[in-house]
Amino acid sequence: MAYSPAVISKSFRYVLASVILMTVFACASAPRPNPALQSYVLDYDTPVDPALQASLQSIDAELRAHYDMTEEQTAIGVLDLDHLRVAMLRPDSIQYAASVAKIGILLAYFQLHPDAATHLDPQIRHELGLMIKISSNEMAAKYSRELGLREIQQVLNSYGFYDAAHGGGIWMGKHYGPGSERIGDPVANHSHAAPVRQLLRYYLMLEQGKLVSPAASRTMREIFASPDIPHEDLKFTKALSGRNLQILRKSGTWEDWLHDTADVTGPGRHYILVGLTHHPKGDEYLGDLAVAVDDLMAKAAQ
Repeated sequence: MAYSPAVISKSFRYVLASVILMTVFACASAPRPNPALQSYVLDYDTPVDPALQASLQSIDAELRAHYDMTEEQTAIGVLDLDHLRVAMLRPDSIQYAASVAKIGILLAYFQLHPDAATHLDPQIRHELGLMIKISSNEMAAKYSRELGLREIQQVLNSYGFYDAAHGGGIWMGKHYGPGSERIGDPVANHSHAAPVRQLLRYYLMLEQGKLVSPAASRTMREIFASPDIPHEDLKFTKALSGRNLQILRKSGTWEDWLHDTADVTGPGRHYILVGLTHHPKGDEYLGDLAVAVDDLMAKAAQ
């Protein structure tokens, strides 16, 4: 059968458009290659970079003074993935995590459903995206009840994300919805908890393809990206809008516990940023923190 040039041209344009869309999505969900990154370890002995640490201390001090916040009301960290530099303030201070702990549900789902790495039902993908990107409590409760609180925490513990001997870690001890089942963390008795260091580790291992498997880590990154679901316009994403950045993030809000965590990629820079606050002005602090750190990372790339 012969096809007219117009039909061939139309078909070619459709195929080309499909390839372009697939390439864009693949770039958004795949980390940039960095061989040294694969062997980088962030643990309790990892030293901070003196210059980056001094800059982060200065940023934090200025913002806390502006918003009348004490040192105990903020905990922050940045990991420069291009130059493998880390800076952290109060990294092991365990905080009530609000919705940030939902990242534990995502990890446990893929750990307990290994086939999902390459054969994930589209509906489940979308629902997990709602849980991560717009923090749906309904979807979080659906999957935490399916998996079980103890089973979720066992997965987190298996990666060293919770260590009572070092002040605690990421804890998922309550469903995000009605119900009385609650397991408080051994250190602070939080129903949901997280410190800066372990949140940085989570995103680092996701970048390295070390959460469950390279394929599972890639699919989890795609869920964080979920291009069909718009970002919540607050905290990091609101402050960094218009900067030509790809942001994979999980925020948390409960009363005065206001947090944000993100993997940020932009021209000449790639870093992980974590900010945990317990103050009514936490959202404003986090927005200013994101801008200050992104300016710092962009300057380092020049």
